Amino acid sequence: MNLAGQLLIAMPGMGDPRFARSVVFLCAYSEEGAMGFIVNKYLDDMTLADVLERMDMGSAEVVLQDPVYFGGPVQIERGFVLHMDESRQSPEPLIIPGGYVLTATQDILKDIGTGVGPEPFLFALGYAGWGAGQLDAEIAENGWLTAPATPELVFSADRETLWETALQSIGIDPLTLSSASGRA
Repeated sequence: MNLAGQLLIAMPGMGDPRFARSVVFLCAYSEEGAMGFIVNKYLDDMTLADVLERMDMGSAEVVLQDPVYFGGPVQIERGFVLHMDESRQSPEPLIIPGGYVLTATQDILKDIGTGVGPEPFLFALGYAGWGAGQLDAEIAENGWLTAPATPELVFSADRETLWETALQSIGIDPLTLSSASGRA
Protein backbone atom coordinates (compact mmCIF):
# COMPACT_ATOMS: atom_id res chain seq x y z
CA MET A 1 0.00 0.00 0.00
CA ASN A 2 1.31 3.46 -0.89
CA LEU A 3 0.99 5.78 2.08
CA ALA A 4 1.89 8.98 0.19
CA GLY A 5 -0.95 11.47 0.65
CA GLN A 6 -2.02 9.84 3.94
CA LEU A 7 -1.73 10.94 7.57
CA LEU A 8 0.33 9.30 10.27
CA ILE A 9 -1.05 9.73 13.79
CA ALA A 10 1.41 9.18 16.63
CA MET A 11 0.28 6.67 19.23
CA PRO A 12 0.39 7.72 22.89
CA GLY A 13 3.49 5.59 23.53
CA MET A 14 5.59 7.40 20.90
CA GLY A 15 9.10 7.37 22.37
CA ASP A 16 10.46 10.39 20.47
CA PRO A 17 9.17 13.58 22.15
CA ARG A 18 9.47 15.50 18.87
CA PHE A 19 6.68 13.31 17.53
CA ALA A 20 4.49 13.06 20.64
CA ARG A 21 0.82 13.65 19.70
CA SER A 22 1.90 14.57 16.19
CA VAL A 23 0.05 14.26 12.91
CA VAL A 24 2.31 13.82 9.89
CA PHE A 25 1.25 14.31 6.27
CA LEU A 26 3.22 11.81 4.17
CA CYS A 27 4.52 13.27 0.92
CA ALA A 28 6.60 10.33 -0.27
CA TYR A 29 6.63 6.64 0.53
CA SER A 30 8.59 3.90 -1.23
CA GLU A 31 10.92 0.98 -0.62
CA GLU A 32 13.73 3.52 -0.14
CA GLY A 33 11.95 5.29 2.73
CA ALA A 34 9.37 7.93 3.52
CA MET A 35 9.15 11.70 3.94
CA GLY A 36 6.49 13.97 5.40
CA PHE A 37 5.66 17.01 7.51
CA ILE A 38 4.28 17.37 10.99
CA VAL A 39 1.14 19.44 10.36
CA ASN A 40 0.09 20.21 13.91
CA LYS A 41 3.20 21.77 15.48
CA TYR A 42 4.45 25.31 15.00
CA LEU A 43 7.86 26.79 15.56
CA ASP A 44 7.55 29.09 18.56
CA ASP A 45 7.83 32.83 18.03
CA MET A 46 8.18 32.65 14.24
CA THR A 47 5.74 33.74 11.56
CA LEU A 48 5.91 33.48 7.81
CA ALA A 49 6.45 37.24 7.74
CA ASP A 50 9.67 36.72 9.75
CA VAL A 51 10.94 34.20 7.18
CA LEU A 52 10.03 36.43 4.24
CA GLU A 53 11.72 39.43 5.83
CA ARG A 54 14.91 37.43 6.43
CA MET A 55 14.86 36.53 2.74
CA ASP A 56 14.21 40.17 1.70
CA MET A 57 10.89 39.21 0.11
CA GLY A 58 8.53 41.47 2.02
CA SER A 59 5.13 40.15 2.99
CA ALA A 60 1.51 40.83 2.24
CA GLU A 61 -0.88 41.57 5.08
CA VAL A 62 -2.62 38.24 4.52
CA VAL A 63 0.43 36.21 5.55
CA LEU A 64 1.88 38.42 8.27
CA GLN A 65 0.76 36.17 11.09
CA ASP A 66 0.72 32.81 9.27
CA PRO A 67 2.63 30.32 11.42
CA VAL A 68 5.74 28.43 10.42
CA TYR A 69 5.32 24.73 10.99
CA PHE A 70 7.91 22.47 12.57
CA GLY A 71 7.92 20.00 9.68
CA GLY A 72 10.30 17.62 11.41
CA PRO A 73 13.83 17.26 12.71
CA VAL A 74 15.58 16.73 9.34
CA GLN A 75 17.08 19.79 7.57
CA ILE A 76 15.32 22.25 9.88
CA GLU A 77 16.85 25.17 7.96
CA ARG A 78 15.14 24.14 4.70
CA GLY A 79 11.66 25.44 3.84
CA PHE A 80 8.82 23.67 2.06
CA VAL A 81 5.40 24.79 0.87
CA LEU A 82 2.62 22.21 0.81
CA HIS A 83 -0.37 23.31 -1.27
CA MET A 84 -3.05 22.08 -3.66
CA ASP A 85 -2.50 24.31 -6.70
CA GLU A 86 -1.13 22.05 -9.42
CA SER A 87 -0.99 24.98 -11.85
CA ARG A 88 2.01 26.28 -9.87
CA GLN A 89 4.41 23.83 -11.42
CA SER A 90 7.86 24.78 -10.19
CA PRO A 91 10.84 23.20 -11.92
CA GLU A 92 10.55 20.00 -9.88
CA PRO A 93 7.38 19.89 -7.76
CA LEU A 94 6.43 16.73 -5.98
CA ILE A 95 2.89 15.78 -6.97
CA ILE A 96 1.28 13.83 -4.12
CA PRO A 97 -1.83 11.63 -4.38
CA GLY A 98 -5.01 13.48 -3.44
CA GLY A 99 -4.18 16.68 -5.35
CA TYR A 100 -1.42 17.91 -3.02
CA VAL A 101 1.77 19.54 -4.29
CA LEU A 102 5.08 20.09 -2.52
CA THR A 103 7.20 22.99 -3.70
CA ALA A 104 10.57 24.05 -2.31
CA THR A 105 11.50 27.08 -4.43
CA GLN A 106 11.88 30.74 -3.56
CA ASP A 107 9.47 31.68 -6.37
CA ILE A 108 6.48 30.30 -4.47
CA LEU A 109 7.54 32.21 -1.35
CA LYS A 110 7.74 35.41 -3.41
CA ASP A 111 4.21 34.77 -4.66
CA ILE A 112 2.98 34.14 -1.13
CA GLY A 113 4.74 37.27 0.09
CA THR A 114 3.00 39.40 -2.52
CA GLY A 115 -0.39 37.88 -1.86
CA VAL A 116 -0.69 35.84 -5.06
CA GLY A 117 0.41 32.47 -3.68
CA PRO A 118 -1.56 29.25 -3.62
CA GLU A 119 -4.49 28.76 -1.25
CA PRO A 120 -4.58 26.78 0.87
CA PHE A 121 -0.93 26.27 1.81
CA LEU A 122 1.31 25.63 4.76
CA PHE A 123 4.97 26.52 5.14
CA ALA A 124 7.24 24.18 7.09
CA LEU A 125 10.87 24.26 8.09
CA GLY A 126 12.41 20.80 8.22
CA TYR A 127 10.78 17.47 7.53
CA ALA A 128 10.29 14.01 8.99
CA GLY A 129 12.19 11.26 7.23
CA TRP A 130 12.47 7.49 7.52
CA GLY A 131 14.99 5.13 5.94
CA ALA A 132 14.14 1.97 4.02
CA GLY A 133 11.69 -0.13 6.04
CA GLN A 134 11.91 2.14 9.11
CA LEU A 135 8.38 3.56 8.93
CA ASP A 136 6.87 0.14 8.20
CA ALA A 137 8.60 -1.21 11.31
CA GLU A 138 7.34 1.71 13.44
CA ILE A 139 3.78 1.12 12.20
CA ALA A 140 4.07 -2.62 12.89
CA GLU A 141 5.29 -1.83 16.42
CA ASN A 142 2.17 0.32 17.04
CA GLY A 143 4.03 3.63 16.89
CA TRP A 144 1.71 5.12 14.28
CA LEU A 145 -1.82 4.81 12.96
CA THR A 146 -2.63 5.77 9.38
CA ALA A 147 -5.62 7.79 8.23
CA PRO A 148 -6.87 9.28 4.98
CA ALA A 149 -5.79 12.89 4.54
CA THR A 150 -8.33 15.53 3.62
CA PRO A 151 -7.62 19.17 2.78
CA GLU A 152 -9.66 20.14 5.84
CA LEU A 153 -7.46 18.06 8.15
CA VAL A 154 -4.20 19.11 6.48
CA PHE A 155 -4.87 22.84 6.08
CA SER A 156 -7.91 23.99 8.04
CA ALA A 157 -8.43 21.98 11.21
CA ASP A 158 -7.57 23.47 14.58
CA ARG A 159 -3.90 22.58 15.11
CA GLU A 160 -4.36 22.33 18.88
CA THR A 161 -6.94 19.54 18.50
CA LEU A 162 -5.78 17.99 15.21
CA TRP A 163 -4.39 14.86 16.86
CA GLU A 164 -7.78 14.10 18.43
CA THR A 165 -9.65 15.12 15.25
CA ALA A 166 -7.47 12.86 13.07
CA LEU A 167 -8.09 9.91 15.40
CA GLN A 168 -11.83 10.59 15.38
CA SER A 169 -11.75 10.68 11.56
CA ILE A 170 -10.95 6.95 11.63
CA GLY A 171 -13.43 6.16 14.39
CA ILE A 172 -11.04 6.11 17.36
CA ASP A 173 -11.78 7.85 20.62
CA PRO A 174 -8.44 9.26 21.88
CA LEU A 175 -9.45 8.42 25.45
CA THR A 176 -9.46 4.70 24.63
CA LEU A 177 -5.82 4.61 23.54
CA SER A 178 -3.15 3.31 25.86
CA SER A 179 0.53 4.19 25.86
CA ALA A 180 1.37 0.48 26.27
CA SER A 181 1.65 -1.59 23.14
CA GLY A 182 1.53 -5.30 22.57
CA ARG A 183 0.47 -8.05 20.24
CA ALA A 184 -2.23 -10.63 20.60
